[in-house]
Amino acid sequence: MVQVLLTALVVVVLAGVAYTVAAARVVKQYERGVVLRFGRLRNDVRGPGFTMVLPGVDRLRKVNMQIVTMPVPAQDGITRDNVTVRVDAVIYFKVVDASSAVVEVEDYRFAVSQMAQTSLRSIIGKSDLDDLLSNREKLNQGLELMIDSPAVGWGVQIDRVEIKDVSLPETMKRSMARQAEADRERRARVINADAELQASKKLSQAAAEMSSQPAALQLRLLQTVVAVAAEKNSTLVLPFPVELLRFLERAQQPTAPEAVGSPPQVPKAPAGTAPPVEPAESAEPVEPTEVADAVESAEAVPSSAAPATPAPSSAPGPARTAPAPKQAPAAASPRPRPRPAPTGSKPAPTGSKPAPNGSKPAPNGSKPLARH
Repeated sequence: MVQVLLTALVVVVLAGVAYTVAAARVVKQYERGVVLRFGRLRNDVRGPGFTMVLPGVDRLRKVNMQIVTMPVPAQDGITRDNVTVRVDAVIYFKVVDASSAVVEVEDYRFAVSQMAQTSLRSIIGKSDLDDLLSNREKLNQGLELMIDSPAVGWGVQIDRVEIKDVSLPETMKRSMARQAEADRERRARVINADAELQASKKLSQAAAEMSSQPAALQLRLLQTVVAVAAEKNSTLVLPFPVELLRFLERAQQPTAPEAVGSPPQVPKAPAGTAPPVEPAESAEPVEPTEVADAVESAEAVPSSAAPATPAPSSAPGPARTAPAPKQAPAAASPRPRPRPAPTGSKPAPTGSKPAPNGSKPAPNGSKPLARH
């Protein structure tokens, strides 16, 4: 009898142990337990720790309350400015209501994934390419709102949505690269122009300082020569001094007060005298014999005749005179031929006596010949 009681007690204990093992559940800290008794939802959600359910009657479903990171597959779409792009994203969400996540939707993870893909394609079609590349924060917020609206009824909260990458066609990448290169070149040209402007102002100030001190320009020239020679070049370039050019320019300027090419001014002769004859440009040199005859005829004229003012020469140089008319010799005896006047002789002074009336004036720049 005692043996039968002991056997029954052992069987009851074993049954209790088996029931306890079958009814015992452990819910982790980041999980919540939803109990369905005979398929009906129990209002009490089991918290983390040890809990008991009725075996065969209750069914416990554990829901993860952690934040889930789910990648959104890349979606192909056409932007509003007709550019084909391929965009992928990532979504962060968590379950805030375990009962709704179990009852309201069959698989909340799959539902959130599909909703994210649909919303991403919709955002691509409503946005421009520039917005996808530079204004992603606004697109992320719009995408989050589009996914969060239906997910609230599923007991799921969308924490954040980020667009990871935007893939462009190769032609579009090359076009954007050319655009960026052109913009960089434009900025470089503007910077160079600004630098040239500043340099020109500084150079003008330096030129103003050097103009007051001519020696400063020579020192700057020597510095340039030293800088060129420091490179160990086989050819040394020496710039031509600017002061030498200015010296040559001043040397070429005309010294005569009258303008170049203007006709000479012939003074008027006194009344009752014959006007002087202007020398011809193509006149031949006067022979010494003709000069002697002219002197003899001049001596035969009375001294009371009014003098005639000789015409000034238009330009310095060898003296040229017009040929005088031949007159009959005073005597038949031959006279020695006088020497011709030197070419570089000095011109006659202004106050010298002119030739008498009726004779040709002596050429400018030659001395009168003495009679032997």
